[in-house]
Amino acid sequence: MIIFPNAKINLGLNVVERRPDGYHNLETVFYPIPLQDILEVTTFDEAPGQVVPEGADVVLHAGGIAIAGESEDNLVVKAYRLLKAEFELPPVHIHIFKHIPSGAGLGGGSADATFMLRLLREKFSLPLTDDELEERAARLGADCAFFVRNTPAFATGIGNIFTPLPDLSLRGYRILLVKPDIFVSTRDAFSLIRPHKPVRPLTEIASLPVNQWREAGMCNDFEESVFAKHPAIGDIKEQIYELGAEYAAMSGSGSSLFGLFSEGAALPDVDALQKMFPGSFCWHSQLEV
Repeated sequence: MIIFPNAKINLGLNVVERRPDGYHNLETVFYPIPLQDILEVTTFDEAPGQVVPEGADVVLHAGGIAIAGESEDNLVVKAYRLLKAEFELPPVHIHIFKHIPSGAGLGGGSADATFMLRLLREKFSLPLTDDELEERAARLGADCAFFVRNTPAFATGIGNIFTPLPDLSLRGYRILLVKPDIFVSTRDAFSLIRPHKPVRPLTEIASLPVNQWREAGMCNDFEESVFAKHPAIGDIKEQIYELGAEYAAMSGSGSSLFGLFSEGAALPDVDALQKMFPGSFCWHSQLEV
C-alpha cells in the first residue's frame, strides 16, 4: 500500500510566552501544501525477494533526499513500533522516498510519521478513530497530530493543540517554496526570541485577503533572529516579493521560505529558479485546499 505524506507551511507564527518547563507557547496557522514524500508498506510475505536481516521485524528502505540518523530513530519506524505494541502487526518493509527537505520548517518528518499511522490503520483495518489516531500521533511529535485530518488549523500550546479553520482556503493560489542550503539551529532561533502577544489575532488576519496580510501584521517571529544571523535567508524573502508574491514568509523556524501568488501569476520555471537561488531547493505548485 502506498500513501503520499505532504508538507505544511506556517501562515504566520507568534511566540507568545515562555513556559515554566522551558518550552514556548506558540500561535500559528498550519496549512497543508502538495509537496509530497512517497511511503509504501509491504509485509515480508508480500515481498519474499527482499533481504531481511536476521531477527528483524521492520526494514527501512530510503531514497530521494538523504535521511540522517539510524533507521531505528526514524519516525516512520517509531510509528510502526508504536502501533505494533498495541496491535498484532506483521513484520514489514517500509519504503520511503524523500522529496520534502528536512530541517526546513515544513513538517516532513512529522508528516511521514503520521501518514505511517494512517497507512497502517487502513492496511491492517485497525479499530482507531481519528481522535484516537491523533492521540497516538502526538506521542511522536508536537505537530504530528495535525496530519491526521490534514486541513488548515490554528495551532496553540507548543504547536500541539489544533482548532480547525474550515473557512480558510487558498485554493487557486500558487505557492513558491525556496529552501536554501543553510542550517538554522532551532535552539539558536528560540534563544533570541522575545515572547509577546500579537497586536492583532492571527486568525483574524488570516480571514483577510492574502494581499492584506503583510500590512495587517502577519509575520513569523523567528525571522528577526534568523535573518540577523543568516542575512541570505532574508534576502531570499525579498526576492520572492520582487517576483510578485502577495505574501511571503519563513515557515516554522526555517530555513525554507514561501511566497503566495495570485492565480495565473507567471513564475519562472524550476531551472530559472535554480539560477536565481543557487544551491537551493526550489518548487512551486498550485494550491488545492
